[in-house]
Amino acid sequence: MSGSGPVHGRRSSSPMAPPFMVSAPGKVIVFGEHAVVYGKAAMAAAISLRSYLLVTTLSKSHRTVTLVFPDVGLEHTWTIEDLPWSAFAHESKKRRYYDMVTSLDPDLVEAMQPYVADVSIHLPEQERKVHHAAASSFLYLFLSLSSPTAPACIYTLRSTLPIGAGLGSSASICVCMSAALLKQIQILSGPHADQPRAEVDTQIERINRWAFVGELCIHGNPSGVDNTVSTRGKAVLFKRTDYNRPPEVTPLKDFPELPLLLINTKQSRSTSVEVAKVAAMKQKHPTVIEATLNSIDEVTNSAHHLITSEGFDPRSDQNLEHLGDLFRINHGHLVSLGVSHPKLEHIRELVDYADIGWTKLTGAGGGGCAISLLKSNADAATIKKMEQQFQEAGFEQYIVTLGGDGVGVLYPSVLYNGTDEQGGEEIDQQKFLRAEGADELERLVGVGLREKRVQWKFWR
Repeated sequence: MSGSGPVHGRRSSSPMAPPFMVSAPGKVIVFGEHAVVYGKAAMAAAISLRSYLLVTTLSKSHRTVTLVFPDVGLEHTWTIEDLPWSAFAHESKKRRYYDMVTSLDPDLVEAMQPYVADVSIHLPEQERKVHHAAASSFLYLFLSLSSPTAPACIYTLRSTLPIGAGLGSSASICVCMSAALLKQIQILSGPHADQPRAEVDTQIERINRWAFVGELCIHGNPSGVDNTVSTRGKAVLFKRTDYNRPPEVTPLKDFPELPLLLINTKQSRSTSVEVAKVAAMKQKHPTVIEATLNSIDEVTNSAHHLITSEGFDPRSDQNLEHLGDLFRINHGHLVSLGVSHPKLEHIRELVDYADIGWTKLTGAGGGGCAISLLKSNADAATIKKMEQQFQEAGFEQYIVTLGGDGVGVLYPSVLYNGTDEQGGEEIDQQKFLRAEGADELERLVGVGLREKRVQWKFWR
């Protein structure tokens, strides 16, 4: 195992672990929205908007653990010894790092509740709800994986992902917390280039399993797709025919990195409302809607076949156009199901008029985000002009890569940022918190888009 920092029952002479970072991506649904509810296939892929978690170990005189999530205004400290370790350590309750946990233990949730209830007690209910979800997720993982002798730490989280836009921001955070805690108890080795594939798969699966536990704390009944994409990166094909069982998930390890415009309408929407719309349409027009859902399934399978075919080249205009056609067809079907929105259609019209790509809504629809697969000749000046048009309409544009890396580690948190610091620039909490906005954060700690930063390591 790599020398990755603090461990259970460490010797008093052990040196303080250096600050380190973990990062995990968000996701978009590329094909198959709504059809997936009816047992059809859907495809989800990682995007280059990411969460970044900085872990700072404190000196032995400290006995606290602190969460600092400035993007949502959360800061809270617990005294380590005060936490309900006895409940989590009980013989009938104790879970090991290698266990598969598919549901939360209600007794442990209850034992943890007073420590969650103390978080952001003076804030309005809506903000408090967000803070409690994050605190629950962290505490359940911390108490399951760590121990009362754990070193005092500050966990500082920043993200370039918009929250509540259907981009898997909570799963991205849970993957970061899972990876950081497993790294601290020296369960994760590497990642490094010559790591055996079986070891890579085991480590990724451990991170993914515990990230799912974090998602259980936040969402109650998550599908497991968001955390799987965030952990593994690239893309997955998934299908859920029985809602009493987890979905069938097939990783698409050769999914190409593709240029994408992601546009957030900032129009709030409810997944359950949009799902209910489709259900009502299906009740009124069962044969027609079943045919539409089957057609969406054909689009997803056609995209899967294209991407996994031997001759697929993402640089080929012909292949890109084939994929773009499938974007457009899928969107047309979603419009016919009644789950688009005038703001999403306005985005599609602007992109079509500029002739720079193919657009579809992503996720539940009714607002949220649209994605445009960019043509190879889409120039920077046109994209900049589009950004201005989107801003005027109250939208937010992101230029992202589809299908990039999953969870990564920067150990120690040192990057070569072109500064004069010998041996690279150490990213401490002060610098991390000082970075303003997504662009500055990306410049400071980002894994890199077109040019990857070699200090970041990934389980590939």
